[in-house]
Amino acid sequence: MSHTSSPNSLTPAQIVAELDRYIVGQAKAKRAVAIALRNRWRRQNLPPELRDEVAPKNIIMIGPTGVGKTEIARRLSRLAQAPFVKVEASKYTEVGYVGRDVESMIRDLTELGVNMVKGELMAQVQEKAERQAEDRLLELLLPRAGGEPFGSASLEQVSAGASREATLDKLRAQLRAGKLDERMVGVLSGQGMEEMGMHLNDMLSNILPAKTKRRRVRVADARKILVQEEAAKLVDMEEVVAQAIRRVENSGIVFLDELDKVAGRQSAAHGPDVSREGVQRDLLPIVEGSAVTTKYGVVRTDHVLFIAAGAFHVAKPSDLIPELQGRFPIRVELEPLTREDFIRILTEPRNALVRQYVELLKTEAVTLRLLPEAVEAIAEIAMRVNESTENIGARRLYTVMEKLLEDISFDAPDLPGKELTIDAEYVRQRLADIWRDQDLSRYIL
Repeated sequence: MSHTSSPNSLTPAQIVAELDRYIVGQAKAKRAVAIALRNRWRRQNLPPELRDEVAPKNIIMIGPTGVGKTEIARRLSRLAQAPFVKVEASKYTEVGYVGRDVESMIRDLTELGVNMVKGELMAQVQEKAERQAEDRLLELLLPRAGGEPFGSASLEQVSAGASREATLDKLRAQLRAGKLDERMVGVLSGQGMEEMGMHLNDMLSNILPAKTKRRRVRVADARKILVQEEAAKLVDMEEVVAQAIRRVENSGIVFLDELDKVAGRQSAAHGPDVSREGVQRDLLPIVEGSAVTTKYGVVRTDHVLFIAAGAFHVAKPSDLIPELQGRFPIRVELEPLTREDFIRILTEPRNALVRQYVELLKTEAVTLRLLPEAVEAIAEIAMRVNESTENIGARRLYTVMEKLLEDISFDAPDLPGKELTIDAEYVRQRLADIWRDQDLSRYIL
């Protein structure tokens, strides 16, 4: 088997290396998700009779807020190019009560899968769709009346005696050159039926007349509308749905956040807790593997990967009902972040916070430089505020940075061409009073 670096066949080491570009530390969690992702690829390469027997190894990530649980799952989904949905366990209610039932997460996942496959297939027919859209646009631009010349302030005149082909060729050249972009044309467009869903559309198409309305739009906008319409015509929706359901069933990922908020065992004194144990019981068949009815058809969840996460400060994973515990065999504890981690988070990742602020201010022609000593001071203050108030992990860096650069961000439009250097002294001056005053830091940082 070849070990190419296509998204579906990345080795665990390559997956960890990709995650390292965006997430600092948490090596154990990265290894666990990398192995789980690689196991999807391994399963696809098994003989068919064994393939269906291999269940995904679901993961629980345990760690305080702001240490990278959600970010690991988010980056993993982009890496896998798989249908991925992030949901909060706490927003679901037990079946029979008002609120969202747990099956809606699979319906959302299927919807994402359909959109993903549809987007890929539309990209394959893009060139043909653009050609057909161009032909339709020329039909709209070229009047049908034989003796009527085509006139526009933005065009060279086309004589009435010119053949239709010559006129079309001339128009096509001007259309491609962008000379017609500002001209207004009328296009027919559907009135929101596609948003109502494929099956409802099919059911109502025989009863209701197709609602279309003519809109006058710029040629540049009309081209986009027509390209979308033509691409949609060229894509077989039945094939899209079939592919999407296969992809969701075999490589879908559900990230179940805040699982600890529904972790609570039934007590003899109070009876079952509607919002906790009831949700766990409803989650169980979906995680175990069941058939969920969606508007695109039945989707089986036997091989969907579930990654759960929670702080588990009060409740513990052992407080989950035993059946659900057994469905999450891999437990990974994420370490709280240290001062050194904060320094790395500020400077190392591709989306590092310092880089974000430097680039944002560059749009105002302001050059911002943060000295290494300033970065260390920011990390130190963030660490102390986390210790003295609530520990919100790396998210504290956002509040500290925003407060630090508040004046610069406000005055930046009036400082074009200016170079600003931030040192440790500036950081302490801006933030010292706030983090020393406990009550004030609770509200501001």
